[in-house]
Amino acid sequence: MTLDETRAMANAIRAEIGKAIVGQDDVIDHLLIALLARGHALLEGPPGTAKTFLAQCFARATGMDFGRIQFTPDLLPGDILGSNLFNFQTSQFTLTRGPIFRELILADEINRTPPKTQAALLEAMQERRVTLDGETHDLPGRFMVVATQNPIEHQGVYPLPEAQLDRFLFKLVLPYPSLEEETAIVARFGAGSGPAKPEDFGLEPKSDQAALSRAQDAMATVTLSDEVAGYIVALIRATRDHSDLSGGASPRAAVLLAGAARARAALDGRDYVLPDDVKALATNVLRHRVQLSAAAEIEGKQISDLVAGLIDDTEAPR
Repeated sequence: MTLDETRAMANAIRAEIGKAIVGQDDVIDHLLIALLARGHALLEGPPGTAKTFLAQCFARATGMDFGRIQFTPDLLPGDILGSNLFNFQTSQFTLTRGPIFRELILADEINRTPPKTQAALLEAMQERRVTLDGETHDLPGRFMVVATQNPIEHQGVYPLPEAQLDRFLFKLVLPYPSLEEETAIVARFGAGSGPAKPEDFGLEPKSDQAALSRAQDAMATVTLSDEVAGYIVALIRATRDHSDLSGGASPRAAVLLAGAARARAALDGRDYVLPDDVKALATNVLRHRVQLSAAAEIEGKQISDLVAGLIDDTEAPR
């Protein structure tokens, strides 16, 4: 698939999602970038900001096989991965596949389950495979996790381990809608006909497995110059030397940021990456990969402000 065809497909997916979702254009763009870059996304926002509905509409419009996992305190790793069950008729163990074997997984309220269960996603998110009883099973080629969490509640939730956070390409913060958007939401959904579903709006797939795979492969044709690659590395390394940060971003973050920058360039109609692509994505790539130092927390500093300062202070190639 050419880059022009990829861009046309992405525009069709955007328009299809727009039939059901009001606003959230930037979040939808980042989800498309994550898909093309073979990355995962963590959506954080208050209740009622359509995090779950957006993931459902995104799966419908992209034609991906959708699976939802509702994370709860009593969820077990086997509830996610599946298990080998003994068949008394054949006297053999048979694999019962869990929901992780779908193409797009909605990990709903991911921070409501203990770290032991959250860890069941680690191998799947990094290697696109799972290991059960010593046997490795491959996941779908375009496997993607879209997780949601609520930033308001502190009771009954568990912080995500750093190893898992680092596997998410983006952490996307969903704001409350604007006045105009909220008015449109009430007009569209205020009839009281029950919870909205993607099929209620006639959403149809605008891609298929083969088309998405070709689009993902086409990202390799987008040029990433040595200068821009050096800029990405300098930005990532700057997070490790900042006095207000106790932990910096990993080399994985640099690799993922480069892939996302390629995807953003392609969606913008270019076959080369600009420093502006990196700048536009860096905050959502870094915000969940760095931690405030104790002194910075006491002073009330914000990670988003520090990351924005790093982006401004890191010299970009001309």
